[in-house]
Amino acid sequence: MSDPGPSGNPFEQLPMFGDLARLFSEQGPVSWDVARQISLMLATEGQPENNVDPIVRMRFEELARVAELNVASATGLATAPGGGVLQVRPVGKGEWAQRGLEAYKPLLERLATALSLPGAEDEVGPDAGNELLGNIGKLLGPVLLGMQSGLMVGHMALRSLGQYDVPLPRPMSDELLVVPANIDTFGNEWSLPDEDLRLWILLHELVHHAVLGVPHVRARLGQLLDEYVSSFEVDPQSLEGSLGEIDIGDPSGLQSLLGNPETLFGAIQTSTQREVHVRIEALVIPLVGYVDYVLDTVGRRLISSYDMVTEALRRRRVEATEGDRFVGRLLGLELGQPQYDRGATFVRGVVERAGPEGAHRLWASPRQLPTPAEIDAPGLYLARLELDDGESGDG
Repeated sequence: MSDPGPSGNPFEQLPMFGDLARLFSEQGPVSWDVARQISLMLATEGQPENNVDPIVRMRFEELARVAELNVASATGLATAPGGGVLQVRPVGKGEWAQRGLEAYKPLLERLATALSLPGAEDEVGPDAGNELLGNIGKLLGPVLLGMQSGLMVGHMALRSLGQYDVPLPRPMSDELLVVPANIDTFGNEWSLPDEDLRLWILLHELVHHAVLGVPHVRARLGQLLDEYVSSFEVDPQSLEGSLGEIDIGDPSGLQSLLGNPETLFGAIQTSTQREVHVRIEALVIPLVGYVDYVLDTVGRRLISSYDMVTEALRRRRVEATEGDRFVGRLLGLELGQPQYDRGATFVRGVVERAGPEGAHRLWASPRQLPTPAEIDAPGLYLARLELDDGESGDG
């Protein structure tokens, strides 16, 4: 792969632009070759990536055993939801990007289908000739989705400490990814103790992994994300106008087009998406509140500098980034300070009324998942559960 230069610009000298005819003749709703090149180039800034130091790997494995035992004890949930043995895998940013792209592939392909982009059954040839401009939207569709998928995952890789900085479900696995380079960079910026920071990250990742490994929780979140991406609508006039302004043979024009999600979606959010977004929040807000609750309960016992590490990491997570922007726009999963505050307030309200067991019951069954109306009313949530329990007993 060509070196993009010190700027790390993923659009410069990419091999894919060397053969536009082949690029446009690729079959499928998303050009995954484009996505892989962009995500890798962005994540590594075009530079070779060294393997993770074996000593670092060993230390993460040792800390993972401590984190696993304490999370399992505190939550009662399986930390290896696949039924095997949990494996923590330290990876570089490039590997994180490639694995992330593969993990989110089904969701991104459903997004492409919703946008009515060409699929495998469409026959789009490289020699479209004079019809090229008339079919430019159809031809560029898979490339645009590939580009934006690669940009989203590449930006996420630049900053992710583990695989749940954004609580997106991944394929069921007993492997958990962490990114030592990003963890070390952040720790150095805040002068945080290495061991304390690594253990905090492992606890954070394991609680997410355990909750999202509960079958009905991952199924519900997957269904909601599916509904969101399937409800996109394209403004043909907006897209046609943007496409008409570029030179199909000019990579810089493609950069301007493909680097902007608004080009594809034209700022359209449907009423269906707004309703689904409320239901996504009703699941994700309690999830992040619960993760914070378990971390406060377990982490304070295990980590001597817990308050200092927590303050730094909780400031970091509400800083808007390019990756956050793409995830929010493409997938409807937006987390800012208001969402984290609501999650903390909800879980605290549940614990104050029903004790720690009340918080752990959140994931016990599908009917115990909170509804949108209950997120700001933990008393209402608990009252519904008591009513359901009473009716169950009467039966």
